[in-house]
Amino acid sequence: MADLSLTTVSVAAGTLDVAAAATAAAGGGDTAPVGPGRFLYVNNGAASPITVTIATPGTVSGVGIADPTYVVAAGKHAIIPLANIFRGANGRAAITYSSATTVTVRPFELGA
Repeated sequence: MADLSLTTVSVAAGTLDVAAAATAAAGGGDTAPVGPGRFLYVNNGAASPITVTIATPGTVSGVGIADPTYVVAAGKHAIIPLANIFRGANGRAAITYSSATTVTVRPFELGA
């Protein structure tokens, strides 16, 4: 898994072209920092939909929490929250893709 670096989008200074900052999704998956105000930008440049899965390592009363999946339609973008519930032992979310071909991603956070 590749460790994705976080980009800060300054709320006070204006917008940032997150799409231009995106990098190719890794075929074996990626990791990203989690926390309040953090999100994963996904651009599906493929001709078919893809599914993004984020591992949820926690449990409730000893029962594992199901990993959420997000379907990104062909040629579309998605913004997925990177909440603390996705924090793994390394402090990062583990993210996989049903296909990484022509998919670009970038974790970002909203800054001051």
